[in-house]
Formats: sequence, structure tokens, C-alpha cells
Amino acid sequence: MSTALADQPALGQAVALLGGRRALRRQLDSRLAAHDLLRDGLPGHALEHLVSHVRLLAGEGLEAALGISLRTYQRRREDPERRLSPEQSGRIWTFAELLARATTLLGSQQAAEAWFLAPALALEGRRPLDLLSTPAGVEALAEHLTRLEFGVYT
Repeated sequence: MSTALADQPALGQAVALLGGRRALRRQLDSRLAAHDLLRDGLPGHALEHLVSHVRLLAGEGLEAALGISLRTYQRRREDPERRLSPEQSGRIWTFAELLARATTLLGSQQAAEAWFLAPALALEGRRPLDLLSTPAGVEALAEHLTRLEFGVYT
């Protein structure tokens, strides 16, 4: 991991969840490099790596977290070299970063995945997974994680 990634743990963990340099086909050492990659579209290999390493994405989680139906995912698996759209790439990246933050906060990926499925009082009883479908929901989720990181339980 480069020094820049060591200084940005969520960025480095998101890169790892997406398969690292091998799957992404380039080195990401900053948020601007991530921006360029997402604008160009994530390689299909990155989606495949994420889905194969995150149990939460089985079943309903795939569409709820990434906005990709099971059928679309199955078609994409047939052509892993094809890039995803910038919109799909952005949503996948956002999920990977939030999962990385939750993993760091809760101590394990298993605990983080369980957290995404559990209703949270601070989110008006909603499951974090259900907030991933809109930018406002993602922002509420990110704010909630920040409060948890600082020990503010609302």
C-alpha cells in the first residue's frame, strides 16, 4: 500500500474490497485517482471481486446496496472486461467505502455486514442497507457513521 493510501484507511480498504490494483487495472493513491477511475467506469472484475467477498450482497443486498439486479449482475459476469457506467461505479464505490468505514469501526467485516441489516434508532428505525439508494440516504448514513466514530450515539 502506498503512503497516500496508508494515510487514508477507508480509501485503501475500499480499493481492497474492489480487488486492488489487479482488478482495478491501475494504482489508486488518492481520491482524485479514484474519481478518474469512476468517471471511466470500474472494470467488471472489481464488481465480481466485491460480490464474491461480501456476503451481504447475496440476494436482496445486491440490488439494495449497489442498484444492480441479479440478472444484470449475471450478464455482467459474462463479460468481466466491460466497464461499468460511471453511475454504477459511483454507487459501488460508495458502498465499498461505507463498508470499509463500518468494518474499521465495528472491528470486522462480518459485524459491519450485520450492522447494514439491523434497524438503527438513530436512523429512525431504518436499516443502513435501505439508505443506500439515494444520495440523501447515503449522506445520512455517512453522518451516522461519523457520529459513531466519535462516540456520539443518538
